[in-house]
Amino acid sequence: MAGKDELRAGFTARRARLTVDDRDRASARLVAHLTSSPVLLDATVTVAAYVPVGAEPGSVALLDALRGHGCTVLLPVVPSGPPAALDWVHYDAPDSLARGRFGLLEPTGPRVGVDAISDADAVFVPALAVARTGVRLGRGAGYYDRSVAGVAGALIGIVYDHELVDDLPADAYDVPMGWALTPGGGFTLLR
Repeated sequence: MAGKDELRAGFTARRARLTVDDRDRASARLVAHLTSSPVLLDATVTVAAYVPVGAEPGSVALLDALRGHGCTVLLPVVPSGPPAALDWVHYDAPDSLARGRFGLLEPTGPRVGVDAISDADAVFVPALAVARTGVRLGRGAGYYDRSVAGVAGALIGIVYDHELVDDLPADAYDVPMGWALTPGGGFTLLR
């Protein structure tokens, strides 16, 4: 099996070939799957999510769909210094986002702390790929592995259909996902 760096390069290159139309269609399908999920669309549910970067699957429309159904949405803020657990902020609206560290769109409201994610019923985790065994391939800095370790809520890796694979290499610190969400297949239980 290829190493993580080689796999990251391959998945990133394939994403770079996606057109804006491809990404928009995928985003619309993700929102459709999400809005048909009675579990996630409950006003008592707290969801930790992310604002996609570049060709990552997902969209602000997905965040707005969650909020539109009354969910509390938490978004990450990357801490300064070396890689560490992410801080979290309540998401209010697209105009509450501003460029933060690494040029990422982050919420501008008051930070609620790194432990706020422990109250999330579901955590949408960005990934370059997710294996059916639950292994997630991230970008390699470990921000999410540090942040979701010990979280009791459902961990859901969001990937394109071709990024849900049979197997990926894993390290001891990799936190497994319980679910994958893809545009074509919707929610898939892993392991």
